Amino acid sequence: MFGRRKKQMAPPYSKEGKIPVIRSSICTGEQVAGFKDPASGKFDDMMLIRDSSDLAEFLSQYQVDEDEIQREW
Repeated sequence: MFGRRKKQMAPPYSKEGKIPVIRSSICTGEQVAGFKDPASGKFDDMMLIRDSSDLAEFLSQYQVDEDEIQREW
């Protein structure tokens, strides 16, 4: 009950042909990282970004470089 939580593994996801994107809310500042299909514009959110450690975790889980990420508002 009060033991350690198991580290969650990244959900299996094919990022083939997708662009890594961070969507930020102008009002609340909430940030969500995910992948966007450039052809259809569909956004698949993967994780909530609260601080720089969450961003680093997203980058390592999905093997993405920080310079590849686009920001949307």
